[in-house]
Amino acid sequence: MSDSILVVGGGFSGLTAAVEAAEMGYDVYLIEKASYLGGRVAQLNKYFPKLCPPTCGLEINFKRLKTNPKITFYTLAQVESITGSAGNFQVQVKVNPRGTTPACTNCKPGEAVATTEIPNEFNFGMDNRKALFMPHPMAFPNQCVLDTNGVPAQEIEAIKAAMPEGQVDPGQQPETVDLNVGAIVMASGWNPYDATRMDNLCFGKFDNIVTNMMIERMASPAGPTGGKILRVTDKEAPKTIGFVQCAGSRDENHLPYCSYICCMATLKQITYIREQLPDTEVYVFYIDIRAPGRKYENFYKKIKADDKVHFIKGKVAEIKEGSAPGSVVLVAEDTIGGGRVQQEVDLAVLATGMQPSGAMEKVPGVDYDENGFVVEKDGIFPCGCSKRPIDVVSSAQSATAAAMKAIQTVRRAG
Repeated sequence: MSDSILVVGGGFSGLTAAVEAAEMGYDVYLIEKASYLGGRVAQLNKYFPKLCPPTCGLEINFKRLKTNPKITFYTLAQVESITGSAGNFQVQVKVNPRGTTPACTNCKPGEAVATTEIPNEFNFGMDNRKALFMPHPMAFPNQCVLDTNGVPAQEIEAIKAAMPEGQVDPGQQPETVDLNVGAIVMASGWNPYDATRMDNLCFGKFDNIVTNMMIERMASPAGPTGGKILRVTDKEAPKTIGFVQCAGSRDENHLPYCSYICCMATLKQITYIREQLPDTEVYVFYIDIRAPGRKYENFYKKIKADDKVHFIKGKVAEIKEGSAPGSVVLVAEDTIGGGRVQQEVDLAVLATGMQPSGAMEKVPGVDYDENGFVVEKDGIFPCGCSKRPIDVVSSAQSATAAAMKAIQTVRRAG
């Protein structure tokens, strides 16, 4: 029997579960498939309820992690199999090569000689990165990554030669780590729903249609536009912006459930727009506005009182090309005012839903429901958005609860 705990996923939920369990005296293994810890929260400009940057929450957990010898973490890693039962799970983990050593914390010399341009996944492809890169300015661990996929060998050698000796190692190979743990916390997080699957909303067909997570990256000072919300086509500030709520959520053809956070995310992003673009008109097309709790409800009322923000109760059925260059037209039925609404805007934002990572990639040995959310079973406990769509605060609470269940399991088994 093992009294150690495995946490799958190094986002806000996973970090919280890991440090809570470790601070109770248990050995914790933390597995993250990305090259950095922090998950989706690291991609946000600000988050609720304080509207502070993600660093104000992540840095605390990073410090707790760095100072606790009970936690061993692996990035660029994925669980390949889970066998056994509560108290005695056998877990096989594949750790992919990073291509660098821990001393490699400044990519600039290698970036200068690199020529291949690769879409930057952290910024949802809105800019490019080089083969040697730092995932983002606040990345933890603070170590560069070498991406050799599709990059000529000659270029890789040039990057290696440009960097200080011993920092870049293209010959690194994947490793397999075998773990024996007593309980598992699943904190595998979520992905934005694929907007290209909604043909009627024309994402990818018209350039000035973006997603809510793309707006987060635009608004971030470290984002692809330096913190400015701009049109994709001409890099100009939009004079009109339309938000399309429930883009893929509450739809039997896509995600049948409410994604919970989309309404509040839109209201938060309207604050970005109002700060930057005080004269811009904002149109929000919605089915229902869901603002759970008094604090969120008050926030909604404040936004609604703004005479530059217009709420239209109606689901957007179609987006088509506008009359002005680069503009698009949102088409919906106004269920309160009555009649068909056609609103032309400079920029359209799709509030895409939250889809659990389990919908696209399942861990062998873990149970999932029909939507890809993890189902709790003896010794395996989901938390955060791997369990249900929730916000950051609720994710932390969920993670603490899962950590306590994991501790109870290993104590009973011992």
